[in-house]
Amino acid sequence: MPFTKFTNLDFDQIKTSIKDYLRANSDFTDFDFEGSNFSVLIDTLAYNTYITAFNSNMVVNESFLDSATLRENIVSLARNIGYVPRSKTAAKTTVSFTVNTSTSASQLILKAGLVCVGAVDNTQYTFSTPGDITANIVNDQASFTNIELYQGTYLTKEFIVNNSQDQRFILNNPNIDTSTIRVKIGTREYKQVNNIITVNKDSEIYLLQEVADEKYELLFGDGIIGKKLETGTKITVTYIVTEGATGNGPSLFSYAGTTTDSNGTLISPTASVSVTTTQSASGGGDIEPISSIKYFAPRIYSSQYRAVTTRDYEAIVQQVYPSTESVSVVGGEELEPPQFGKVIISIKPKNGYSISDFAKNQILNDLKQYTVSGVKQEIIDLKLLFVEIDSDVFYDSSKVSDIASTRTKIISSLTQHASSIDMNKFGGRFKYSKILQLIDNVDSSITSNITRVKMRRNMNCITNTFAQYEICFGNRFHKTLDKSNIKSTGFKIAGESETVYFLDTPSTNSEIGVLSIVKPTLDPDTYEVVKKSIGTVDYLRGEIIINTINIISTDLPDNVVEIQAIPESNDVIGLKDLYLVFDVSKSTINMVKDTIASGEQISGVNFPVKSSYSNGTITR
Repeated sequence: MPFTKFTNLDFDQIKTSIKDYLRANSDFTDFDFEGSNFSVLIDTLAYNTYITAFNSNMVVNESFLDSATLRENIVSLARNIGYVPRSKTAAKTTVSFTVNTSTSASQLILKAGLVCVGAVDNTQYTFSTPGDITANIVNDQASFTNIELYQGTYLTKEFIVNNSQDQRFILNNPNIDTSTIRVKIGTREYKQVNNIITVNKDSEIYLLQEVADEKYELLFGDGIIGKKLETGTKITVTYIVTEGATGNGPSLFSYAGTTTDSNGTLISPTASVSVTTTQSASGGGDIEPISSIKYFAPRIYSSQYRAVTTRDYEAIVQQVYPSTESVSVVGGEELEPPQFGKVIISIKPKNGYSISDFAKNQILNDLKQYTVSGVKQEIIDLKLLFVEIDSDVFYDSSKVSDIASTRTKIISSLTQHASSIDMNKFGGRFKYSKILQLIDNVDSSITSNITRVKMRRNMNCITNTFAQYEICFGNRFHKTLDKSNIKSTGFKIAGESETVYFLDTPSTNSEIGVLSIVKPTLDPDTYEVVKKSIGTVDYLRGEIIINTINIISTDLPDNVVEIQAIPESNDVIGLKDLYLVFDVSKSTINMVKDTIASGEQISGVNFPVKSSYSNGTITR
């Protein structure tokens, strides 16, 4: 009788299947399997089948990019579709310094390797340059201006080509920033390429791939694709091994470099060298995690290294700027008014909320080799859409002894949720039902919660200058006719000595309201209009337009005015170029005793009823 049908690979099920098979044989029809030594043999067979099935399952899983779990296998599968995972990225700093010298030479060469030492959090980090830098000597001084340094240790590796079948050129150090790799064959420097579209048999190129233990291997041409290396050729490889993201932060540096003249003679400075920092160390990142490889490898493959669709841009920007956490790409045809032939890119870096102008220009230059001619790219500053909550949390006083501790647990859970992938990204979504459930599940003493949602945009003011502003929320505003819907923090304008605020006046027959500037009176429920019709509020589109105004100062630092609106839907979406942030620090958590659940007032006569609608004062 064939033993071919398996419905379960669990050990007990396998054992039962073996017994059923044996009983089907006439020689073992009435055999007592449990009471004989035959049971041991059956257990052995079942264990062997179980372990073999488990191993087979693991092997099959590791054969596919979606299901593989080992980095080495994931990298190998990504390599099959031409994807090289992002290496660790060294933090970069820009510095300037002048070296005093008494040499008669006309030029001074700053040698590749260690240049400066910086410190952050009581830890020192070395900063190196991957190549020699030359400066002219004028009046016994050589000035090195705005040179870019990489955090890490500069190393050199040499190979001798023997053209054996099993020779491999593997760099033995992990944590290499691959952008700092320099390969020289004799005196000629070879160029790294990502694809072979323009490569011929004479191209002096090499390719790079990640191998085991996060190390890298160099691949050279075979005489058909790329120039073939001859036996006995010496390969010199230099690179920087970096600490990655931990190297970010240093802004003060001490000089530790080496200088020579054009003949290679060591030249020592005649005076101490003072280093001026143009840009503190930033942009350092860790090696690409396996989740990112799984996501971007097929997308880079589908883009074929050309930027046409928004998905193409999303994948390629991650490649050219490794410090990208999230990216939004909007075609000009989707803008209002349309801007045909333009692509608007907004980038959220891993560290902070802004990228430097230098980084923007570098990204745009790197994108040119992928983009379609005639299409212009523009990188705009990040626009943040903040979501806040005002929550009344009811608790059973008979089940909790420390109310403050319970409130802290709620804030901690909300903070953890705020850092989830659903929130912090372009196209992110604040899911109201999940917030309600999260609060209720923090502690068994919590009986319910009434939570109100608010949206906020920060308006960066140009002080002492007449300017116009447009603040888009990307979500429809809730409109209440008898109350103000738009609120702001305080600011001062030219011609008015007191602090003023923005306030809206809804229209009964239109989705467009009037925005005014007001100041409070002694009565907290009334206000005095300072300037009427200073702008408009589009409740349907979630957009505020502020006409020409001269703001001279703001209550908040950094010339910021916070503008608040109530969303029509409690599920808030980061639309287009808006990056969604759940701001727990400015949310309010009020603990309210549930007198019914605690048994104090079973009738509920004096139950503390809380409103489900946001109102409050006229100011934020």
